[in-house]
Amino acid sequence: MARGFKEKIQQKNSENSGFGDNASGRFIKKNGLPNVSRKGMNIFNRFSWYHTMLDLSTFQFLSYLVIAYILVNIFFAFIYYLIGVEHLTGIDKSNPVNEFIDVFFFSSQTFTTVGYGRIAPVGFTASLVATFEAFLGLLTFAIATGLFYGRFSRPRAYLKFSDIAVIAPFKGISALMFRLAPFKNNSLTDADVIVSAAIEVMEDGSPRSKFYQLKTQLSKINTLALNWTVVHAIDEESPFYGFSEDDFKNTDIEIIVHLRAFDEVFSNTVVQRASYVTREIVYGARFEPMYYPDKQNLSTVLDLDKINDYKKADLPASKEEQQ
Repeated sequence: MARGFKEKIQQKNSENSGFGDNASGRFIKKNGLPNVSRKGMNIFNRFSWYHTMLDLSTFQFLSYLVIAYILVNIFFAFIYYLIGVEHLTGIDKSNPVNEFIDVFFFSSQTFTTVGYGRIAPVGFTASLVATFEAFLGLLTFAIATGLFYGRFSRPRAYLKFSDIAVIAPFKGISALMFRLAPFKNNSLTDADVIVSAAIEVMEDGSPRSKFYQLKTQLSKINTLALNWTVVHAIDEESPFYGFSEDDFKNTDIEIIVHLRAFDEVFSNTVVQRASYVTREIVYGARFEPMYYPDKQNLSTVLDLDKINDYKKADLPASKEEQQ
C-alpha cells in the first residue's frame, strides 16, 4: 500500500456510496446490477417477476416463453389423457404415441384459441378442462403481449463500456481512464458521470471497504455521439496519489461508474452502471483511437470493436522517484 494512504482514508472517505464498509465481493456486477443477495423473505416477495422478465436477454426471454408454452401444453395433454381419449373426437387411436401427440396438439390449439375443429371435447369434464385452458391461454397471451411491449418500449442507455480501465500518462502526471460509447442509433444528451472508488484497507486487523468519490476532468457532456474517455487525474487530491504499479496490483480496488443521460426519443432519463476491479485495471497503457473519418471524409466512423484497444505507455516518474 502506498505511503500515507491510511491518513488520506480518514480525510476523504465518502459516506454516500450506498454500500457499507463491511460489504464484500464485487459491488457492481458486469451487467451493472448491484451484487447483493437478499434473505429473510420468501422467494415470491424477494423477486419481481416483471422486472426479471424485462431484464432478461432476448434469447433468454424467448426461450422461457417457448419452454413455458411447451410445458403448459404437456401438462394439459396429460390431463386430457387421464380423462380419457374417448372424450375427445377425432383422435388417432392407432397407438398410444399418436394418441398423446393428437392430445398435445389439441391442447395447443385450445390454449391459443385457434380450434381447427378436427378434435373436440365430449362430455362435461373434458369440456370444463378445455374451457379453463382457453381462459388461461387468453390471460397468458395478454401478459406475454404486455411483456413484449414493456421490453420494446423500455428506455435504455445502450452504452458499451470498455472491459478495462487504464492508468495512463496525462498532462505530466498519471490518470485513471476508462471509456464508453453508444452502440445504437439513439440520441443521448446531457450525459453526466459519477465515479467512485472502493478500496479495501485493514483496520484493527479486519478488512474494511472505504469509498471515495473520484473527481473527473469532464463530468458532463452535451451530446454523447462518439466515445467518451472519462479521466480521473491522480494528483494530490486523488486517493491513488503515490500508488505504484505494485500498489494497484496488490490492493483490492473497485471503480464504480454511474452514468445518467437524457434520451431525446423517449424524453426520459436513462441510467447505466459499470465497474472495474483490480484485475481489470491495466497499469502503464493508453487507449487507441476508436473513431476516424470515412473514405470520402464526409462523416465519422465509430469503430466499437476498438473500444478495448490500448498500447503500452510510459508513465511519468512520481515526485518520490524523481527525488
